Amino acid sequence: MAVALTMAQMKLAVLRNSMSGQRAGFVVMGAIGGLVLAAGTIFVAFSGPDLLAATYAVWMLGWIFGPAFAGGGDETLRPEYFTSLGLPPRRLASGLLVAAFVGVAPAISLLALSGLAVFGVRQGVAAALVSLPALLLQLAIFVLVSRVAVAVLGLALRSRVGAIGAGLVNGMILALMGQIWVVFVALGEVGGIPPVVTTLARYLPSGWGLAAVEAAASADWARAGAFLGSMAVFIALLLAAWAALLTRRAGSARAATRGRRPIRATTASGAVLAKELRTWSRDLVRTHYLTFALAYGLSFAAAPLLMGWAGMLPWAGPIFVVMAAGMSANLYGTDGTALWLTLMSPGASDVRGRQYAWLLTVAPVAVVLTLCLTAVTGGPWPLMLALLVALLGGGAGLVALASVYALIPGTDPHRRGGNPLRYTEDDGAVTGVVYAILALAALTALPAAIATAMFGWAGVGVGAVTGVLCYWGFGLLAERRLVAQGPELLDMMRTGRKPASKPGGRTRFEELPLRRRVVAGVCFSVGAIPLFPQGLLAGYFKASGNSTRSWFLALYLPPWLQWPTIVFMVLLGIAVYATGVIASYGHKKEAA
Repeated sequence: MAVALTMAQMKLAVLRNSMSGQRAGFVVMGAIGGLVLAAGTIFVAFSGPDLLAATYAVWMLGWIFGPAFAGGGDETLRPEYFTSLGLPPRRLASGLLVAAFVGVAPAISLLALSGLAVFGVRQGVAAALVSLPALLLQLAIFVLVSRVAVAVLGLALRSRVGAIGAGLVNGMILALMGQIWVVFVALGEVGGIPPVVTTLARYLPSGWGLAAVEAAASADWARAGAFLGSMAVFIALLLAAWAALLTRRAGSARAATRGRRPIRATTASGAVLAKELRTWSRDLVRTHYLTFALAYGLSFAAAPLLMGWAGMLPWAGPIFVVMAAGMSANLYGTDGTALWLTLMSPGASDVRGRQYAWLLTVAPVAVVLTLCLTAVTGGPWPLMLALLVALLGGGAGLVALASVYALIPGTDPHRRGGNPLRYTEDDGAVTGVVYAILALAALTALPAAIATAMFGWAGVGVGAVTGVLCYWGFGLLAERRLVAQGPELLDMMRTGRKPASKPGGRTRFEELPLRRRVVAGVCFSVGAIPLFPQGLLAGYFKASGNSTRSWFLALYLPPWLQWPTIVFMVLLGIAVYATGVIASYGHKKEAA
């Protein structure tokens, strides 16, 4: 117990002293979003047990698959820090488990699980009393399931098959969670949640607490005790599994010893290209991210098939390109201090070589996806081709630009710990850059989409020109930055400290007041909703005469209100993004 309390105090001290700068902004934004979801869960507790069981199943899925998208989850205290103490695995796991309950995510989950208490109070005194230990045990299950999932994923990423499998599963689950509205529409068409789904949600570990409360409400004490006991046993099994996985995590991955074909490049750019192509094929973290982007694009586009609509299938290729750009937004950070090789080779076009390699890795898959799925649905050919060429060029340019201008110091690949997804200490910053690149990559296709809606096939030419300009222009900016600030970037990756901004110059984002960072983060997160799906995409459906209304608000209104609503949504999205940009701009005096 002393070890557990000490670890909890250590985690609390680390969190207390690190809540500044950009990390604090991301924590506040995440807390606001989590509080909204928790309030919605408590509201669901008033509707009935079936929907509440399904909601807690979604919470458990978030705990399992969320860390895969957020840099390996919260590991403020890493197991590697305590290997020299000689603690038994189960004691180490118990201490880390207690420390895991210290943080924003467990507090928000506890608030969401208070829906069990709300439901219990509505059922009677006995059910209310049972709901208290049930929600605590349920929270322990959520936290432990997440820890075991991260440990299993870390082991999986030590083999190519495991990295590909983990990427496929994570991409499919997160895409379906992003398309949850499709599930709701499909359930509405069949008259609600099917009984088989309800039964499955009740008997998943996420529903055992609710089942115990229901049993107590009907005075079935044997059943209530059985579910509570099962939760305690399951927690013990998870703790034992986590302890065993921690011992496996302590081992280091062995380097492959088989011979490698030598690089026979004759130019500096060719050498960079060959090196990058080999990295994309051998780095298991990059393999995982690329597979994740592919699975996400396919699953996101195929989800509307649940309600009988195949019109989104051609979008799998463009979505894959956008996700691949987002997941590649910190290429230099993932390579660690290997940048010194480039700095010691004057004249080497490292940026262009990375752009070539990214295109050769992503473009073939995206082209095959787009052509095949557009042929299946019979179009729209101009829009898909225009978006594809624009996004490929924009993605290649933005990946290079973000890797230099928004570099996040990372761990050298050969020094990665047992959680390969966590290659940097500032996972919040990495997540923010990923989301920013997702939005910016989508914006690079905006001119092509508008031109296609207005002029048809001419939009393909606009997309090609936009893609080439983004590829060349963003790459040129990145190359100049690398030449001018290369030593500073290398020092930042080596020490983890960003260089101080110049006196009187513009304030960096992490130096802005917390209020401005929160406003900017919220604007950049929600601005895409009115601009793209409710505005531009709805306008394309309206202009093309497509009768599918889906979830586009404007298409449900009377015809005379549809175009004004679409224009309003586009202007609203632009205004939200503009507010975020204005909030991101500050001066040294204001920051002080």
